[in-house]
Amino acid sequence: MQPSVYERPEHAELRNTIARFLAEEVEPHGEAWEEQGFVPRPVIRKLGTLGLLGITYPPEYGGAGADNVTAVVFQEALSRSTFGGFIITVLDHTDMASPHLVRAGSRAQLDRYLRKVIAGELVTAVAVTEPDAGSDVASIRMRASKVKGGDGDSWVLNGTKMFITNGVHGDLYFVAARTDAENKGSRGLSMFIVEKGTPGFRIGRALKKQGWLSSDTAELVFEDCRIPAENLLGEENQGFYAIMRNFQTERIALAAMAVGHCQTGLRLALDWVMNRKAFGATLFDKQTIRHRLAMLDAKVEAARQLLYHCAWLVDQGRDAVREVSGLKALTGELANEVMYACQQFHGGMGYMRETAIERLVRDARALAIGGGATEVMLEEVAKRFAG
Repeated sequence: MQPSVYERPEHAELRNTIARFLAEEVEPHGEAWEEQGFVPRPVIRKLGTLGLLGITYPPEYGGAGADNVTAVVFQEALSRSTFGGFIITVLDHTDMASPHLVRAGSRAQLDRYLRKVIAGELVTAVAVTEPDAGSDVASIRMRASKVKGGDGDSWVLNGTKMFITNGVHGDLYFVAARTDAENKGSRGLSMFIVEKGTPGFRIGRALKKQGWLSSDTAELVFEDCRIPAENLLGEENQGFYAIMRNFQTERIALAAMAVGHCQTGLRLALDWVMNRKAFGATLFDKQTIRHRLAMLDAKVEAARQLLYHCAWLVDQGRDAVREVSGLKALTGELANEVMYACQQFHGGMGYMRETAIERLVRDARALAIGGGATEVMLEEVAKRFAG
């Protein structure tokens, strides 16, 4: 892997730190986490102790204050793990949920939560998706009604959220709800902070998935869930725009995860074909296999360069919706192409649960779905062709 023009000397140190963490704290234990269905809390706290849960967040709260390119270095390096459930547990906390707090939180909200979020003492989740509303955020039905009472104004939430990562074992939830019943579609949505244990808020059920088995995923139920008025996150009725802005961060992180998956899959496949013998020679001696691996490597390297370019565009304050949407579509599909090819090269062993490549195949499937399905991303690109 050649360094890109966006690389800086400190990035190598960051990659080395994460590689050591994966080797010592994740890969030896990941199988057990797959069985139990979640990543243990002490593991997340160790990442916090290393200063890895607030790469782009303000130093005054314990963050590193780094740029988005550095965040991608972190995301890509973390995604060299063979356990996708571990990866998404962390990235949901760092790049999908907690950015809502950092970007829209009041001083009081930041003071109350952010240090603990960066330290890994509070695990965050973002609750946007509903049974009938995924990428189509404008279709959200969950309601939040403002009420007055003797102990001050409050909001009452009613509705259900679905497919929420960190939903079972999270501590702090950033929840999208409709606050203006008269305005349909993208208008009239707001974001709220809901703490675990709030009366009226419960885990409906833990969901079983095809992959990402060490990531907990839940249905969340809100039944007359009353929260203080100050738990409104950002401006009332401006939640749609906050969600759209955070989608950019989320999609870059998922693209980095896809690139990391591809790199790991190719590494495993190359090691396998160089050692596995068939018909009197190693599989690598077969020209068709060498050429297929070389082409996949070229595609992954091209996607990786686009990944870093998108992060750079965001750092420059550019409108990068077209580029990021294209990146998400490209890498989600590429991860599946690479994983299936690498599994094929492993033959029958690649179909066995004891192999990392089989797990990576299952884990890669979600990357073309979550955070914006490929078809939705391509439509975002197509809408901007005339621009």
